[in-house]
Amino acid sequence: MEAPQRSSMRRGACPSLSTPMMTGDGLLVRLRPARPGFTLRELVAISDAAALCGNGILEITARGNLQIRGLTAQTVPLLSRKIADTGIEIAQGLAIETPPLAGLDPSEIADAVSVAERLRVAVAAHQPPLHLAPKLSVVIDGGGQLNLEAVTADIRLSAVRSNGQVLWLLALAGTGKTARRIAALEETAVVPAVMNILESLAAIGRDARARDIVDAALKRRTATIDLDEIAPMMSAPNSAGIHDLAEDCSILGVGLPFGQIRTVGLRSFLEALEILGATEIRLALGHALMVLGVAPERIGAAQALALGHGLRAFPRDPRNHIAACAGVRACASAQIDTRAVAQTVVDTAPALLDGSLTVHISGCPKGCAKPSASALTITAAPIGYGLVVNGPASAAPTAYIEENNIRTALEHLDKLVSERKQAGESARSCLTRLGADVVTAAVQQG
Repeated sequence: MEAPQRSSMRRGACPSLSTPMMTGDGLLVRLRPARPGFTLRELVAISDAAALCGNGILEITARGNLQIRGLTAQTVPLLSRKIADTGIEIAQGLAIETPPLAGLDPSEIADAVSVAERLRVAVAAHQPPLHLAPKLSVVIDGGGQLNLEAVTADIRLSAVRSNGQVLWLLALAGTGKTARRIAALEETAVVPAVMNILESLAAIGRDARARDIVDAALKRRTATIDLDEIAPMMSAPNSAGIHDLAEDCSILGVGLPFGQIRTVGLRSFLEALEILGATEIRLALGHALMVLGVAPERIGAAQALALGHGLRAFPRDPRNHIAACAGVRACASAQIDTRAVAQTVVDTAPALLDGSLTVHISGCPKGCAKPSASALTITAAPIGYGLVVNGPASAAPTAYIEENNIRTALEHLDKLVSERKQAGESARSCLTRLGADVVTAAVQQG
């Protein structure tokens, strides 16, 4: 029998088939496809393997990676063999991310997939091998409807147009708006420039991230363009819903409710999609699947099918605006049932879910589902729940809610926003105007 794979509990580690991560419901493995998408049969095969080897729960992360839960040291090697038998190539090592519709969207500026492939080849061929931080990430964004402008990455390459020429904006440590701009490169200079940065990070040490790079020598490669004058891309819309790429090409985005789906449900959904003509599935931001190949006249039927399976298939689905971690049954650190709380928010506080803010529900102070600050965060507290206003899960709660009072507290908060929101005002703007003290008083009233 094959030796069990090493498991990781280290904060900042990245679970994979070779180093699965121990969680509250067993070992977890994260899979990144080496090419943009899966055929339906490939994803069915992965689902079947997950059902056989795990606990029957699949997840798509906020960044669009596939996770299999409930594995054991004995079943991880079997899962690895099952996936290998399908012929699916799984990416290893450095995470190099491209938009989910790369190569399909006529509105994109440049081909991110080919640049990403050349970078993967260069990294794999480097001698000696580069030892990089497990969560180091590279985003290569050619633009388009579902661009990666809002995604945080160590190294960012964004296609831009300047004087009729396509260049790649190189930036470090942030989103498209916050990353430190380093250079605007012609395509031939992209891979050498990124390899230079990766070599520098490897030289600094195993845990080095792009924020540790202080040398701006790459600016000498900059094309004749003022980096500060390059306008950021407009952030992409929610993945859920129909995305029209051309007159005869529509893509359906389908989100998993709070990031999870049962393997039996996924298999049923995929088999029905195949009848409607679907040919390929791509993973996307926001815990989503992009369904390719369905003819425009059938896309509405596919959307209804997704809704019937309990999935998020419309841009205005309130569940699009909740970020919830795995919760108490799946994570050893979690102390609350995050998905139950998330559904309670949907049922009792619809005024909060107008799309202007994300309600973050975290089982512990780590805030894995949304490390950055949220307008509203509900987290675990000794008496039940803590409510953080305009902060991350690690912040001291603004208010405390007893375990049995969460539904009532959310109803009060919904009533506060509904009654005090001014004409044309969003939920976020309303809460900001009212302030933390008013929000605290609302949720703590009897």
